[in-house]
Amino acid sequence: MKYYSTNKSTVPATLCEAVVRGLAPDRGLYMPEKIKSLPKDFFERIQDLSFKEIAFEVADAFFGEDIAAEELRNIVYDTLSFDCPVVHVNGNIWSLELFHGPTLAFKDVGARFMARMLGHFIKSDKRASGRADRCVNVLVATSGDTGSAVANGFLGVDGIHVYVLYPKGKVSKIQECQFTTLGRNITAVEIDGTFDDCQALVKDAFADEELNKQMKLTSANSINVARFLPQAFYYFNAYARMKEHGLADNLVVCVPSGNFGNITAGLFAKRMGLPVKRFIAANNANDVFLEYLHTGEYTPRPSIQTIANAMDVGAPSNFARILDLYRHSHADISADICGAAYSDAQIREAMAECYHNNGYILDPHGACGWRALTENLQSGETGVFLETAHPAKFNDTVEQAIGASLTIPPRLAAFMHGKKQSVPMTNAFADFKQYLIKKVE
Repeated sequence: MKYYSTNKSTVPATLCEAVVRGLAPDRGLYMPEKIKSLPKDFFERIQDLSFKEIAFEVADAFFGEDIAAEELRNIVYDTLSFDCPVVHVNGNIWSLELFHGPTLAFKDVGARFMARMLGHFIKSDKRASGRADRCVNVLVATSGDTGSAVANGFLGVDGIHVYVLYPKGKVSKIQECQFTTLGRNITAVEIDGTFDDCQALVKDAFADEELNKQMKLTSANSINVARFLPQAFYYFNAYARMKEHGLADNLVVCVPSGNFGNITAGLFAKRMGLPVKRFIAANNANDVFLEYLHTGEYTPRPSIQTIANAMDVGAPSNFARILDLYRHSHADISADICGAAYSDAQIREAMAECYHNNGYILDPHGACGWRALTENLQSGETGVFLETAHPAKFNDTVEQAIGASLTIPPRLAAFMHGKKQSVPMTNAFADFKQYLIKKVE
């Protein structure tokens, strides 16, 4: 399958080219030339399939033309070494728990899949050429969980070096420990700025001809097709599990949204035939998408720091994919997606209310999703929100909100014992470029 750029001013790429490049030469985001509809019988039997079995059938629709079935099955099954269960919270609201992976965040799915796919292409290239190629350098901007998921997904992968760019003082301490203590082929770069500054540095690096002549660069942010498309897996799994409960009709899915890669994967799933009635994009104070839904005007702006920091994005990259998917039709986008946005105070209220009334502990991002469902579900609908990270990753914020102590999972506590290793950096591209060039000299 070929992949075209959302800017439509460069030739389509192969899957390998799209994954290795990350961003298209014209700075657009890659999109598959076709989205295959899954057969009717798949949805008739989906409740009888395991998460891995469901994910393989979805992956085959995306990538089966380019990767042999057995190799693709190995990539999928190795990626999904953990479950993503659906848990009842209250009334007609359920939580899709995406924090059971190695770094306790939803991005483990996409990051682990991309690491394995990129490793597959590197090995294939070495076999075809009979030589070891230059190291592939993965650049990733993070506002929290992306950095830890990508760093741990790629840790120790031969032929790959990862640079994690994160905004100084704007991620939780636990999140920071998850990608600054690893060493080996992982370098943390602490940017004096915002997440949007980090994202801009990554995009500027891809656009710089001199830098790309000296380094082979790719991105592990949700701008990469191998990062965001696999996130469709758990939407199908959520539907299957709800169908087991007899609650799959009139299903509404609420997605805490920052850079909009996650909800874009859900929209792809819907286009493939997944029977989701509609989506809700839940934002924090960074509400440029909600403003677009209300006005039809998209006005990106500097991000605002909030307690739901992974959603602190003022210029969501994947908005370009949503526009392309819906042929820039505001009416069609609004028909499939509604929105909600919450202040820090409202997020704290949601965490406290859900804990005291239901005994369920939310992280700040899931709190936006749960509150959006409580306020927007209609009669006869069943809601599933994405609990995108383990609450303990934000233990100070959550404990203050609910008035109770959290138990830190052993996997998370282990990161806290490592020594921080990071490279301080300004938000000027010239400084970042100079640093990268010196790394390869």
